This record gives sequence, structure tokens and C-alpha cells, in this order.
Amino acid sequence: MEIFRFDRAEKAIERFGSVSATASPIAAGTGSVHVTCLAIEPTGTIGSHPAPVTQLFLVIAGEGWVAGPDGRRIRVSAGDGVRWEPGEEHASGTSTGLTALALEGASLDLFTPDAP
Repeated sequence: MEIFRFDRAEKAIERFGSVSATASPIAAGTGSVHVTCLAIEPTGTIGSHPAPVTQLFLVIAGEGWVAGPDGRRIRVSAGDGVRWEPGEEHASGTSTGLTALALEGASLDLFTPDAP
């Protein structure tokens, strides 16, 4: 067993006009799978950019918004997840603070509870 912190706010996100957001890489696997903890401070944003691969944005604390290619902001809070496909423009932000786990990989299929 190994205990570790994944909320260490390791690297400021400065690309895409982002403001007050940090990324802490957690793990990477074969096939270019990455897990990152994202922290967006109050009034912070991660600016619009295309997803390089399939991305899951899993809100684990706080609340804020996400936007897809049309720029329309949709409210999200702890327990909500968003999936973006490769090349899909997207952005996120918050007025009060938000923490999310980002999972990125060439193929991330959502689990369907009703599947046999």
C-alpha cells in the first residue's frame, strides 16, 4: 500500500488564457492514459481548447461550469462528470472554487450499469 496526496497544486495552468487554475499529475498508464487533479480557484477558468484525446472531467468538490464547442455554460457540482471527445473544444470555470479529476486516454468508455 502507498498513501499519497493528489491535491498538491503542482503546476499552474497558463495556456489557453487560463486563470487561477493548477494541475497535479497523479498517474499515467500504458496507452497514454493520464490522471490529473485540477484545482480552479474562485473566479478561475481553464480557457477553451480542444481535447487531445477522450477526456473525463469528474468534479469531486465545489461547483462551477463547463462549456462545449457552443460556449454555453452548464452548471456542474461535486458528483457530476463530463466527457469530451478528441478535438472537442471545451472550457471550465467557477466563481466559488472547484476541484476535479481529469482522466485522459485514447479510449475511455463510460460504464453502463444496466449492461449485461
